[in-house]
Amino acid sequence: MDFPSQTTAPTSFPSRTLVIMAKAPKPGMVKTRLAQSLPSPAVTALYRCLLLDTVSLAKSLSNAEVAVMCPEPDRNELASFLANTVQVVAQKGEGLAAGLTSVFRHFTAAGPHRVIAFNSDSPHLGSSVLKSAFEILDTHDVVIGPTHDGGYYLVGATADHPSLFEGDGMGTKSALERLLMRTKALELSTGFAERFYDIDVAEDLIRLDPELRLAPEKAPRTAAWFVEWEDAVAALRRQMGDL
Repeated sequence: MDFPSQTTAPTSFPSRTLVIMAKAPKPGMVKTRLAQSLPSPAVTALYRCLLLDTVSLAKSLSNAEVAVMCPEPDRNELASFLANTVQVVAQKGEGLAAGLTSVFRHFTAAGPHRVIAFNSDSPHLGSSVLKSAFEILDTHDVVIGPTHDGGYYLVGATADHPSLFEGDGMGTKSALERLLMRTKALELSTGFAERFYDIDVAEDLIRLDPELRLAPEKAPRTAAWFVEWEDAVAALRRQMGDL
């Protein structure tokens, strides 16, 4: 369904909020699909760098509030890790679907508000893509940033739709398809941000390496991680048959 605010000027919205979906950077609890390819300390350090660079990317947006949504047990540790520089909100329920539901319930509770939930492992995304995603919400109920592997790296809305993430197959190659089925069932107009990739598996990491070598300013902490763990990344390349 359409909301009256969809047809009004962007200034009718009190503000906009970018919410990063995150976890506390605990060994064995983050970037688990990379754990088979890299030493545990390297994986944990990578997540820390990705998260910090993502927060920096989010804070570079003008006229946008930045917050983090996380599992309830992680809240204090994550707030400490981020030095209390952004608001950290504990989600209701377990799992990413519950976290996304919590984002829109929490940040649109006071009324229509442009809110985007963004993953913590795409700091190399251009800020212009995030700005465009907010603009899409001026004329659509939902915005989605699809990934090349069938998932999505961001999802935004201007109101809470409690059943939007039911059975969306988080972490699977059908996540995007399931989300689109829900937007269709709920009769929500949907716009799309640029297709992109996030850092989930070894192939993603190998793709990111040369990109940050050419432009380390995109994600400086992550670029430094590649230098620190150069031997491990080289071994990963050999393992994948790239050399």
